[in-house]
Amino acid sequence: MLLSLLDRSRTRDGSSDATALHATIDRAVNAEKLGYHRFWVAEHHGVPGIASGAPPVLLAAIGARTSSIRIGSGGVMLPNHQPFVVAEQFAMLEALYPGRVDAGVGRSVGFTEPVRRALRTVAADTFIDDLAELRSYLDSTGPVTVRPAVPSPPVYVLATGQGLAVAAEAGLPVVVGGPILYGDGSAIDDYRCRFRPTERNPAPTVIVSLDITVAETASRARELVLPEAWAMAQSRRTGEFPPLTPASNIDLDAAPTRVRDRVEKSIATGVHGTPEMVVAQLDRLSDRTGADEILASTSTYDREALFDADAALMDLVQASLSS
Repeated sequence: MLLSLLDRSRTRDGSSDATALHATIDRAVNAEKLGYHRFWVAEHHGVPGIASGAPPVLLAAIGARTSSIRIGSGGVMLPNHQPFVVAEQFAMLEALYPGRVDAGVGRSVGFTEPVRRALRTVAADTFIDDLAELRSYLDSTGPVTVRPAVPSPPVYVLATGQGLAVAAEAGLPVVVGGPILYGDGSAIDDYRCRFRPTERNPAPTVIVSLDITVAETASRARELVLPEAWAMAQSRRTGEFPPLTPASNIDLDAAPTRVRDRVEKSIATGVHGTPEMVVAQLDRLSDRTGADEILASTSTYDREALFDADAALMDLVQASLSS
């Protein structure tokens, strides 16, 4: 099973957005050294807790600091962009870093109504048409020629619900997360059954994305995942996704019951614990989804601990494959 990382350029209390972006680049360099297959970045607009709003720009910086790891978007949200502009951006990246670029695309819109207005996001769902238009530009079958003229980078669909059907009909690899991972597997099975093979993608590909944190003890792993879970719970309460704060600053006992419940629910949706605990959870996940690849979206306040967790996860998977 391939192992990759998704980094959302999370901001931290007491440090700047610029620091978060430089930390993402440093993490990509480290991921390449560790042997990760690909490193993806995300798109979020006007969110205080996330510094990355322009994946192609950040990928250009990451590509300049790395030499072999695949780089891509997890993902560019097509409702926010003109497909032709997205095609130009990824053609540029492919020209600069040939054979290393992935175009992961999704259908999410801005986090708030003011953001959606600022992005000029339309109310109609045009994702299927936008996806087809993007692919036509990338493979040089569209009405306008994209420059630079390069081979098309692979396209991936970030999917929940209907997105699986869209990916299957288009014959594209799919990235799944959230509730789909904890269902009975029927949605993923349906994607595989409905998949339309193409020359580039002769078989369906399923990448599963979730938080995975490996630590020396279960309590330490919980401490590492708590800042992200706390931020998620706060976003539900205040409508604003905040920067990460140290676990030592979080007093769950003093929080309202609803907030505590949301924190525990968020923690439960990821994989965390000792190496033995994580192996068992990943085995169950693999059996349930038949995943071809894991895209770990691990996040915590302590950046040094995050690097350690990345190394521990890679060691764990390599040891599992060799046993």
